[in-house]
Order: sequence, then structure tokens, then C-alpha cells
Amino acid sequence: MRLFLLRSRQMRISFLWAIALAAVSASAAERTFNLGDYPLDKTPPGFRSTVAGQGRPGDWKVILDEVSPALQPLTSQAPSVSRRPVVAQLARNAMEMRFPMLIFDGEAYGDFKFTARFKIVGGALEQVAGLVFGFQSESNFYVVCASALGNSFRCFKVVNGEWKPPLGPELEVARGSWHELAVECEGTRILCSLDGTNTIKLIDAAAGRTGKIGFCTQSDSVSYFTDAKVTYAEREGLAQRLVRDAMAEYPRLLGVKIYAVTAGGKAPEVIASKDAKDIGQPGGKTEQDVISHGTPYVGKTKGSAFLAVPLRDRNGDPIAAVCVALKSFPGQTDENIAIRAQPVVQKMQARVQSLEDLLQ
Repeated sequence: MRLFLLRSRQMRISFLWAIALAAVSASAAERTFNLGDYPLDKTPPGFRSTVAGQGRPGDWKVILDEVSPALQPLTSQAPSVSRRPVVAQLARNAMEMRFPMLIFDGEAYGDFKFTARFKIVGGALEQVAGLVFGFQSESNFYVVCASALGNSFRCFKVVNGEWKPPLGPELEVARGSWHELAVECEGTRILCSLDGTNTIKLIDAAAGRTGKIGFCTQSDSVSYFTDAKVTYAEREGLAQRLVRDAMAEYPRLLGVKIYAVTAGGKAPEVIASKDAKDIGQPGGKTEQDVISHGTPYVGKTKGSAFLAVPLRDRNGDPIAAVCVALKSFPGQTDENIAIRAQPVVQKMQARVQSLEDLLQ
């Protein structure tokens, strides 16, 4: 039986509905996916084609299509459609539990609003278009989908490959027409909407985690997407919070930096610092030895003293190097430097569980 054609039983579980999601804070940032910047007949750079469930990944390409305006034209003489780039899923592999996805790998989001327009073009077994969010892996994510064959609008949660019971109404979704799909997350609250109405509201404790976003179809669905945009609250990573809190509690520190090897990197680099301009700067042999062997390092220059020690994960393995700079004084010993810096490092260490947490 088709997943999207199922009429779910009336759920007896009570949800604590939020009256409305709060507006994104003043520190919000925005990313618009301008498909005109991408080459035609190619998968958009920065995106990864993958699949959940069975079968092969989709065939995602930027193509040209007739797109109706998102806003009502100001005059009757304005063109009703224009030929514009869209990203299309074109593969027609008819497997019921096949969910082709196009995931944006550039960033993970916590509190955000993700909107896009879609058009369902075809499909014999299914005609589905949706947005993926909270993506951790192909077995753990959320997806909100509209189905033209199933006449439904549903939000699904997938945990370790298991599709939880969906939430959402049955309604008509016109094939061959452009629709707007939106999902908004704030903390544990999720709000999904189709064409500005027919909202799905739910509260989920797992929704507060950061995750990636993307597009999704099902089975042999051919669907197009355009006008994608994400507005999100800028989040301060754990490493930068550790540095900020240390500088606030110990104002006499000259500086604090944290070095780590980031995903795809081969050598340590600054991932957090008192001075933002330092972030991304490469480390040296000292930081490499601290991370690789857990070897502490003490150094002194005129007027300054430095201590570099490892930050360890929950298993005790070194994952990063924290470098503390202090004012020095005549006759200061290496032991004294270590004693002065020890409280700073200990408080950081108490908040570190893994490299993944540190890099978020």
C-alpha cells in the first residue's frame, strides 16, 4: 500500500500546540539559492544527491522551465510566466519506498524558516514533492511532502530508518501548477504550510538539533523546485561560546584560541578565538602535537606566557588544543603558568563531549 495514499487513523495523541512560532530574531541571516548562478544540466554545486529507503539516488539537474510569478502581477500586461532556472528530479525509478533527496551540504540549521516553490510534473506510481529538514543522515530526518496522487499534505519523522506516523490533512494538490511549501522550526516547535495555509503544527524534543535541509521526491515522481530560501538565526558554536565565556570570566587573559582539525582538513586550524579574524588560520607543530599526542606546551615571550593543552572527548582522547595567553612576570615558572591557566581549561573541558559538538 502506498505510503502517501494511506489515510492515517485519527490520532489520539494530544499535542501541545504553539499558538504561533516566534519571529526570527534580529540576528537572523538569509541564504537565497539563486539557480541562475548554477550551470544548466548539472547538479547544483554545494548540494549532494542521495536516497532514503530503497533504490538509486535521483537525477537532479538545473533546467529551464516556465515559472509563474510568486506575486500577483501589478498590471494585466505583465507576463503570466517567464522561463527561469529550476532544479528538477528527473529519474523515474518506480520503487514505492524510494525517496530521492538533494541535500544542501553547506550548512546545518537550528532555528530557521525554509521556503521553496514546487511543481509536480509527473509520475506513474507517485507524484510527490517535499522539503527535507533536520537531516542527520539518510536514516534520520524530517520531511514535509505534498502528494498530487494521494491528495495529501503530510509531515514525517524518520528515526533510524523507521517512518513514524505522519501528521497532516488530506487536500487537493494540483499537478502542473506551482505551489509554495514552507517549514519553520524554533526550538522544539515545527510549523509546515502549503500555499500559506493548511498548516501542520507539532512539538518534538528532537527538533531542536541542528540539521541540513534539502528537496525530496518519492518513487518515480518528477518534480521541479525554485525560489528556495532559508532564513535562520545565527548560532554561536560551542567552541566560540567556550572562548567568549572564558574571556568574560577571566578578563585578565590576553587571549584564548581553540584549534582543531575540521572535516576534510589535514592540519589544525583556529575554530574559535577572542579575535574573530583569527578563525581559519592554520596551527603549527605545537598544536598538532597537543592534539595528536596530548602533549602540553608552555612558552614565554616578553610580557606574555602561553599554555597549550588538549581538550578531550568523553573517552579521554584529545580532539582539540586550547591555547591560553596570559601576562607574564619576572621569574614566572612553567608550573605557575600552568596553575594560572588550569581553571580556564578545566571549565572548558567540563562542557566538551565530542569533536562533533565542538565543531557545530
